Amino acid sequence: MRQSIIRVIEKSIAITDAVNEWLGRCVSWLTLLMVLVTFGVVVLRYAFNSGWIAMQESVAYMHALVFMLAAAYTLKHDAHVRGDIIYQKCSPRVRAWIDFFGTLLLLLPVAGFILWSSWDYVLNSWSVSEASHSSGGLPGVYLLKAVIPAMAVLLILQGLAQAARSLLVALAITEPDR
Repeated sequence: MRQSIIRVIEKSIAITDAVNEWLGRCVSWLTLLMVLVTFGVVVLRYAFNSGWIAMQESVAYMHALVFMLAAAYTLKHDAHVRGDIIYQKCSPRVRAWIDFFGTLLLLLPVAGFILWSSWDYVLNSWSVSEASHSSGGLPGVYLLKAVIPAMAVLLILQGLAQAARSLLVALAITEPDR
């Protein structure tokens, strides 16, 4: 019974990791596209004295998508900024406990708050099909705002996977993979 529960937990972790890995790799291509579009904006402005507001706004949209949709990917790879000197010197099991409690006490409440507090904001945007306030801007502001709760859900799922992984290591059920 215990082994089957551990297998289910490990399978859930693997699925969450795979989703965020795929999503992170996909949105990473937007960084290249942002550079190319920014280059196009500059060339149009300075070489041809023209430009499009929608083209300029698309860079901000892409940046927002990269930031929000790759947050869980960054968490998965433990690539967030960490200023903890003590953590580096701890054993893998102690680090696992720190990760477990950090996830439960910090990450999950913050991600939950983002999800809860963004809900009305996003629904209001969808109710009016919010578009850019600039003439000639992009029409789908409400679509971009919908990524805010999506980011929170992805962070919660990855946080739960991280907490489960950390707990398995902390309890010496599995070996650390880092």
